[in-house]
Amino acid sequence: MALKIRLTRGGAKKRPYYRIVIAEATSPRDGRFLEKVGAYNPMVAQDHPERLTLNEERIKHWLSVGAQPTDRVARFLGKAGLIEARTYRETPTKSAPKKKAQERAKAAAAAAAAAE
Repeated sequence: MALKIRLTRGGAKKRPYYRIVIAEATSPRDGRFLEKVGAYNPMVAQDHPERLTLNEERIKHWLSVGAQPTDRVARFLGKAGLIEARTYRETPTKSAPKKKAQERAKAAAAAAAAAE
């Protein structure tokens, strides 16, 4: 039984409210869960104390049993200091100039240096 610490959506249309729950990995997003361990309300200000509430001792228990947080929940837990904060994205190399453009830039820099 693989356990996940993840978000389940609640609230009205265009007014999301999420519960942080412990659930089996194969259960549906808003389906059956084992325990509610927190809540996340994205509609309030970022510095508001009710934006994110966590039951830290229960989360520590479930982490020790082997529950794996999803990426978003891992970010929350990293900010709260419950787990080590992960680095999520590396700088993309796709947007870097291609080989010929890099050669032209080097040539232009060399020409500018020679002109001085």
